[in-house]
Amino acid sequence: MNVFITKQVPQKGLDLLQEAGIAYTIAGNTLSQEALIAELKDYDALLSAGFVKADATLLEACRHLKVLSLFSVGYDNVDLATATSLGIPVGNTPGVLSRATADTAFLLMLAVSRKAFYNYHKILDGKWQEFEPVADLGIELDGKTLGIFGLGKIGYEMAKKCRAAFDMPVIYHNRRQNPEAEKELGARYVSFEELLAQSDVLSVHANFSPQTKELFNKDAFEKMKRNAIFVNTARGGLHQEEDLKAALESGAIWGAGLDVTNPEPMSPANPLLKMPNVCVLPHIGSATVETRDAMAVMAAKNVIAGLNGERLPTIVNAEVYG
Repeated sequence: MNVFITKQVPQKGLDLLQEAGIAYTIAGNTLSQEALIAELKDYDALLSAGFVKADATLLEACRHLKVLSLFSVGYDNVDLATATSLGIPVGNTPGVLSRATADTAFLLMLAVSRKAFYNYHKILDGKWQEFEPVADLGIELDGKTLGIFGLGKIGYEMAKKCRAAFDMPVIYHNRRQNPEAEKELGARYVSFEELLAQSDVLSVHANFSPQTKELFNKDAFEKMKRNAIFVNTARGGLHQEEDLKAALESGAIWGAGLDVTNPEPMSPANPLLKMPNVCVLPHIGSATVETRDAMAVMAAKNVIAGLNGERLPTIVNAEVYG
């Protein structure tokens, strides 16, 4: 049994594969879909790290695969219906990156509130001058209302941090209510319209889907508070980037913190990078040693289970088992 891995992953996952007697090959560079399909003809499993479009074309051509293991929580790049029809189980890595991603959302919220990235670049550009009482003022977060769109595991961790650090009341909008968050954090369920209108910080933690694609657009930003901070650490496709830029320029909202962009990667010429009240990171939400190790272990366990004909520990398309 052997597995093809699209990018280097932490050694802890590779050690597990080796202990299970599974050979692996790691791609030396990013492959086109055509080249990847050609490679996969000699492999029993695919461990996909980074963005690989596992659409019907790839899956039909690689119907011999016994398992597709994703080095991510998100699976919007996989045609699940086709994978299921072909009997290919798909696994992901949920849960283990919740705290690290929430840390990133918290970092962005705080950095935006004090224009941290912009002021840092003022030093690099030799523009740190004498004290000016009204220059480059930020806003404080104590007691401000935190709105969460998608209060799952990551959103819960973000809400917990904001409650503890700044005593921020929490409101949220989900497909379903979250009784645990309501009990433990005093979170209050609101409609999407109320979330937009009442949030001082609106942090996005939802899955990307056709229903959520560019949900945060001109219409949504115009319904938010003028002092609101928009934070997205989920998927760039959840916000419309030109509309976000226009909302910031017009003062419809106060600031934005992004770990994901639309499109991705972001062009270094993007005007958002020059705005004082915007902080952008290059999709590093899960980028800690501890989290990436845990993701590698989980992805490897999915590969091992799939190749042994066992149910994947974290299965996305459970219906593949009938």
